[in-house]
Amino acid sequence: MARYGSKAHKEVGKALHAEKRGKLKSGKAGKKVTSRKQAIAIGLSKARKSGAKVPSRKISSRKTSTRSNGRKSTTRKASTRKSTRSRSSSRRSS
Repeated sequence: MARYGSKAHKEVGKALHAEKRGKLKSGKAGKKVTSRKQAIAIGLSKARKSGAKVPSRKISSRKTSTRSNGRKSTTRKASTRKSTRSRSSSRRSS
């Protein structure tokens, strides 16, 4: 049994065609889409909204360890531990 319907196939095709021509826009800002993967995702999203046969997207694949601006969080505790160790060792020796 097919996972995707013909309507989904057409929507993805339209999105890829628009992306290739530089006409596909993304989000509220309306920036130009340059990624092929993003164009496919937009096509599938439009197909879902129109009621085509498309599997639901997986939510568990999203990264949870990123901040709101998209950068990975960095730990700074390691650097502060080093500085406290060096201070404490110099105090013991004197």
